[in-house]
Amino acid sequence: MNPTVGIAVILTVLQAAHCQMVKDLSACLLGQNLRVDCRYENKTDNPLTYEFSITKDNRKHIIHSTISVSENIYRGRANVTMHKNLVCLHLQSFTTSDEGIYMCELKATNDYTGNQMKNITVIKDKLEKCAGFSLLIQNTSWLLLLLLSLPLLQAVDFVSL
Repeated sequence: MNPTVGIAVILTVLQAAHCQMVKDLSACLLGQNLRVDCRYENKTDNPLTYEFSITKDNRKHIIHSTISVSENIYRGRANVTMHKNLVCLHLQSFTTSDEGIYMCELKATNDYTGNQMKNITVIKDKLEKCAGFSLLIQNTSWLLLLLLSLPLLQAVDFVSL
């Protein structure tokens, strides 16, 4: 086998094996609820599994997961939404007892590099409020955004050539 072809095959296999990567983890308050955004880069259409956990008092607690079983104290308060390249944890009635190190762990099916993870320290008094614009983009359909922008389009004079 030609050495150049061999190197190209190895690089292709290594790139394909690393299917997703956690790019950013952020947290904010939406009223009395905590939102943790786990942004990732995905290079495959394979199903994605996730796990959100918190470490406090040197113990890991599973908040919401498709990998393992969530703990009872979080089951009624936590839910997860998934958007393109974004997995969001929503924890209702966030209090100081929920402070700790939050971790987002992702794994794509057939990704042999293992789970990708990031963590963030969450302290209630230091959290910012969630930005309204990012909420609008995440929770509003593009059609609604287009309809809202129609008055702007009507205000523009189009010159016919």
